[in-house]
Amino acid sequence: MAVLLGDLSVAVVGTSVLVAILSYLTYRLLSGHLLQYYQLKSIPEIGRSFPFIGHALLLKRNAGDFFCQIAEATEEFRSSPLLKVWVGPLPMLMLYHTETVETLLNNSVHMDKSSSYDFLHPWLGTGLLTSTGTKWRQRRKMLTPTFHFSILVEFLEVMNEQADILVEKLGREVGEAPFNCFQHITLCALDIICETAMGKKMYAQSNSESDYVHSVYKMSDIITRRQRMPWFWWDLSYNLFGEGLEHNRRLKTLHAVTSNVIHERADHLSLEEGDTDSVSEKGTKKRRAFLDMLLNTVDEGGNKLTHKDIQEEVDTFMFEGHDTTAAAMNWTVHLLGSHPEVQRKVHQELQEVFGGSERPITMEDLKELKYLDCVIKESLRIFPSVPFFARTLCDDIVINGFKVPKGVNAIVLTYALHRDPRYFPNPEEFQPERFLPENSVGRPPYAYIPFSAGLRNCIGQRFAMMEEKVVLASILRSFNIEACQRREELNPFAELILRPEKGIFIKLERRETSQ
Repeated sequence: MAVLLGDLSVAVVGTSVLVAILSYLTYRLLSGHLLQYYQLKSIPEIGRSFPFIGHALLLKRNAGDFFCQIAEATEEFRSSPLLKVWVGPLPMLMLYHTETVETLLNNSVHMDKSSSYDFLHPWLGTGLLTSTGTKWRQRRKMLTPTFHFSILVEFLEVMNEQADILVEKLGREVGEAPFNCFQHITLCALDIICETAMGKKMYAQSNSESDYVHSVYKMSDIITRRQRMPWFWWDLSYNLFGEGLEHNRRLKTLHAVTSNVIHERADHLSLEEGDTDSVSEKGTKKRRAFLDMLLNTVDEGGNKLTHKDIQEEVDTFMFEGHDTTAAAMNWTVHLLGSHPEVQRKVHQELQEVFGGSERPITMEDLKELKYLDCVIKESLRIFPSVPFFARTLCDDIVINGFKVPKGVNAIVLTYALHRDPRYFPNPEEFQPERFLPENSVGRPPYAYIPFSAGLRNCIGQRFAMMEEKVVLASILRSFNIEACQRREELNPFAELILRPEKGIFIKLERRETSQ
């Protein structure tokens, strides 16, 4: 009997402790949620929210519908200084005015990416995109020299070669029925980033069925679906009922490829004793890759990056370096095909720079393609590759008169910001002349941020603009483009990248040039 009573006493105590812990956690969650609710109560919201689930019943589940819903809300609340959305118990503050965006991005305190980026950690680790604090500052300082102009020049040869392959593939569509060019251009961008980032040819343009190529595409889709479903934020529920197994399989493929490439490249460089000017057996200068520079990079203490450090950055380059650029080029192709008068101006500029020559594009040529530069910038204004990005507020902040507490996620809606009629009259119209120097005078720097802004702006923006110019110039030197969709048929949807729901359909005509 005494033993039984003792066991019962232990069980009661254990149950009491468990109840106390659960009560404390519930209190913390409830009190924290209620505190944020009242602190943010004065900020307009997109509709009626409910405790803990927020606007979950209101938000569209389909990526395209959800994006349209947010875009429409920002237009409805264009005159409101701020807008909020509750995703479950988490408040999301929407910023889409240059004044509010600058307050956030021009502040060195609020450098942390939001919790939604945590879902990228299994793939990218805590590399330049996802890291915070001291680690981010150290990485940024270490990696900035790898994007020096003199190094980017060396990548021009790769861009020309892959653009030529793309032009050859597109040439087979001349005179044929409308076709979807989205994957053609995306595979070209993937081949470019594979060779420039890893120093390895993936032949994606000729072997689009490879498991690695498929995994690169699938991972971003898998991650964004999980971000929108709070019930899958816990690994247990995600692995049991969600796409956890598929996620892990794709992750294994991606990491295996980059890990093997890093080992191979490290061994190769070791044999050459770091001689980046060595020549191949054919007598040509060996091409450098970002990976080579990472293998030779040292921190302030003179220590080289570890294999894990390098893999984080290589995977980050692979993720950020092809999808965003590919989307930008596809949107530009559509806009040019929809505006023959703009396309004629680009063709005229190309004729002035190249004549009828089929020679490779040089850095000097890129400097002369000023109108094409305006076309790309205007395309990025209308269809920014990254339509929104998020930060976690690291301290209390006053934004446009509203006090916002620490810990809130602030979402910068680039797509809506670029449609502010104060700085872009008739914002839905495609007008590349907006970006001529004389027409850009007086425009606030935070009114147009396709590559983000402030200290955490995109480190690869010069690389991206260079690639877009080379590929688009190569296409337009060879073809006239006719768009086969109206703007309203594109149905842009935003996952991690802004894409058209069903691709970009065009028709091509071979362009005759005079010598």
